[in-house]
Amino acid sequence: MNTLNGFSQHSGACVTQSTEGRAVQDLQAKKAGKAVGMGTGDSGALTFEDPLSADTSLNETLKLLPDEVKTNMRIKSITPRPPRKPRLERAASLDEKSWRRWRRLRTSQESLTDPNETSSSNGSLQDAALSPAVRGRAATCDQCCEQDSLRSSPDASEASPTGKSRGGTADLGKRASEISSAFGGLLRGKAFSGSKPRLAQITPTRPLPPVELNVASHALRTTNRIDSDCMDYRHYSQRKLGRVSSSLSDTRLHGSGMVYDNCSTDSMKSTFSLLTPIRAKDVRNRSYLEGSLLANGALLGAEELSRYFPDRNIGIFVATWNMQGQKELPVNLDDFLLPTDPDYAQDMYVIGVQEGCPDRREWEIRLQETLGPHYVMLYSAAHGVLYMSVFIRRDLIWFCSEVEYATVTTRIVSQIKTKGALGICFTFFGTSFLFITSHFTSGDSKVNERKLDYSKTIQALALPRNVPDTNPYRSSSSDVTTRFDEVFWFGDFNFRLNKDRETVDSILKQNLEKDMSKLLEYDQLISEMSRGSIFKGFQEADIHFCPSYKFDIGKDSYDTTSKQRTPSYTDRVVYRSRHKDDIHAVKYSSCPVIKTSDHRPVFALFRVKVRPGRDNIPLAAGQFDRELYLIGIKRRITRELKKREEQKDQKSSSVCSIS
Repeated sequence: MNTLNGFSQHSGACVTQSTEGRAVQDLQAKKAGKAVGMGTGDSGALTFEDPLSADTSLNETLKLLPDEVKTNMRIKSITPRPPRKPRLERAASLDEKSWRRWRRLRTSQESLTDPNETSSSNGSLQDAALSPAVRGRAATCDQCCEQDSLRSSPDASEASPTGKSRGGTADLGKRASEISSAFGGLLRGKAFSGSKPRLAQITPTRPLPPVELNVASHALRTTNRIDSDCMDYRHYSQRKLGRVSSSLSDTRLHGSGMVYDNCSTDSMKSTFSLLTPIRAKDVRNRSYLEGSLLANGALLGAEELSRYFPDRNIGIFVATWNMQGQKELPVNLDDFLLPTDPDYAQDMYVIGVQEGCPDRREWEIRLQETLGPHYVMLYSAAHGVLYMSVFIRRDLIWFCSEVEYATVTTRIVSQIKTKGALGICFTFFGTSFLFITSHFTSGDSKVNERKLDYSKTIQALALPRNVPDTNPYRSSSSDVTTRFDEVFWFGDFNFRLNKDRETVDSILKQNLEKDMSKLLEYDQLISEMSRGSIFKGFQEADIHFCPSYKFDIGKDSYDTTSKQRTPSYTDRVVYRSRHKDDIHAVKYSSCPVIKTSDHRPVFALFRVKVRPGRDNIPLAAGQFDRELYLIGIKRRITRELKKREEQKDQKSSSVCSIS
């Protein structure tokens, strides 16, 4: 029975015997060894002289066992398991593959040069230098084991009446065949694997520590490091804006099967640039479509547009503010230019000012300081005290055409140009934009004068000049707003509420909770737009903020002087588009925090659809106001350092009392 114990140790079948029948087992094992014909070769390997009679001899031997031994024997049933599913692993890079190949070669060389040292490190190695006779006997054993396993099928065990009883001969024969097949596999895998020694598998004594999913070394990608405040932009854009901020290199790598997950993509980016890879055959290719919408690799084409804006929508911030000519500027413009809702900044900022401060350059520096290094000033223009500044994300300046501007004066008598209009236009990819800021005639009853200011502006504003019209068939020579795809008109239009001060104050005291419909019933601009006498084809977002005029400077109260001017919505933002639903208003509000003027700033956020264009338009070639950029960033750093010093001084001067 020692031979049976040897089988159970190598195959995993658990046969437990009591100590009382051990002598009987030794006697029966000798008889079974003769009957079955088991022996050992010269090298100590087990062989079968008569493998076909192994099942019958084993059953006869087990019949001779006493009843006590049979009752104490326990045979565990083995449930067949389906094969494991193939495991998906991360594709290795070229560097990793070459390193693994070198490591395997080095290991094989070490094992060949010093086999004694290798075998001494683990006691489980077998002597591979076996004789040919032993190999032949082992092959015969393997064939016999396979035949036994095929003959002992479940159907045969179920058909036998004795197979249903526990410890029957059929079950034991089946177990013997399983043991022999498992032992044969063990011999094939270890003792007869060839001349190359192999180490036994080492099982760890304790569970291994968890491994992070993303094992790419981000410290190596210093040139591609993203600012900490933009780390979650990808997740936010996928959830709310629907914009995917991935380059074409990622898409091509995944589509071609080169990588499996984001971890592999990061590892490949550690050695390559984030820019889209360009194939040599694409550079060699010549196409008659160069400069058209279908051109491959065009600067303003569809491929480049989809790379930066997969949803082909950009965010635009448009604001207007009447400064009342005050020299003092607000201490902080964050609440004005960077509102907390939404969480992310826009792609383009356009700010128009009426009755601007005397130092226009200082105002532009403050804007650059607030927006920070992510934005550059594409263009700025002025007409008297009318200012307009256009800021854009610095990585988008290459897709802008030349910027043009024009002005219109509506009050000729005055030497200082306080009333009029200023327009700036340019093309972004294949979409043309026109931004107009105006200051119309003031006065509660001068509605007709304001309509004349509007008519004069659309007729006299000579734009565009050099930049071609994207759709000349829908343009009109008498209306500048028809010559552009997207038009934004904002400023101090000076339209008032046709109601006395007492009635307006009583409505404001009713806690409208952003429902201004009662006040807007008396608004002059809404009334004139509904008649079509002004701003034809324009729209305005819903108003949910209090009137922006007229406040006491530095206070939240409306005019308390002897004139008692009626609060009104004088500062407005309207828009129009050649294509329906191209412009979507996201937010329309005012900034009550800034109180340096009798007007509150008014701003609007838009999502605008952009179309691809041709490369035959005059481009700005990435030009921006670099001097302003450097001054603004320097001011930003200085302000931060000063703030930290003040906080440090406050902590050092604080007195701690222990009670």
